Amino acid sequence: MSTTAAGPEAPGIVCAFAVSRTPPDPALLAAARGHEEGGPLRAVRAGGLYLVVQDVPAALFGEEALTERLNRPGDLERCARAHHRGVEAAAGRGPVVPLPMATLYRGDLTAVRAVTARQPVLETLLARLCDRTEWAVKVHAAEAPPESATDPGARTAPGGGGRAYLSRVSARRRDRRGAHEKALAEAEAVDAELRRYAVAATRHRPQSERLTGRRAPQLLNIAYLVDDARRADFTEALARIAADGGRRAVRVDASGPWIPYSFARWDEDPQAGPEQEVRP
Repeated sequence: MSTTAAGPEAPGIVCAFAVSRTPPDPALLAAARGHEEGGPLRAVRAGGLYLVVQDVPAALFGEEALTERLNRPGDLERCARAHHRGVEAAAGRGPVVPLPMATLYRGDLTAVRAVTARQPVLETLLARLCDRTEWAVKVHAAEAPPESATDPGARTAPGGGGRAYLSRVSARRRDRRGAHEKALAEAEAVDAELRRYAVAATRHRPQSERLTGRRAPQLLNIAYLVDDARRADFTEALARIAADGGRRAVRVDASGPWIPYSFARWDEDPQAGPEQEVRP
């Protein structure tokens, strides 16, 4: 790996993956692929920080071309995987601030200016993320059996007159509403328990059934920032929740540890003008 200083602007586009406080591991950068269409990953010095970047062709990563590619699910997935590989390579020697996917600059000098303009924010984030990882927890309502299995008359012609039929419909609605409220209460209890072992937590929008592949709705989609020293406590809490027979209205899925993407919002700093970045 060669750590380069920013010289005069060269034509082309630079894709940036992450910012670190320590020089990235040369072997990890050399082994990581990044975007298949681009050059090797390299580190650029930006003040007291390091920015992991890759030179990419303008024909594929210009604003219009990239926007079109990211609208295709296959290309979007490939770009996301390439971005994650770049972030992982940057994180080999310490904490990193992952940049949003498809963070693009017109040359090294522009990238360095963007980073140094936000250096105080980035330094604060790197200190906050040191020795901490992210855990993703998704809470779904338990899948109910098909309606016909619990109510044989649900799909047959109404019997006993219209009033009896409407009464059955109303009862089913009350049952569904009650089951949903119970599931929400149990989901909130899961969140409250896990927050006891986390430094911070952030809620993402629940994913649709099309994305999850489940008939039951996703109630909570939460990321937790956990101290490495409390990782065992957090995972033990997850195990207790999974074994708790009293929470039958929900199903809990967890994954981790991950690089803390959800807690690295460097773009919230009001400094550093967005005109420096090429974003689709």
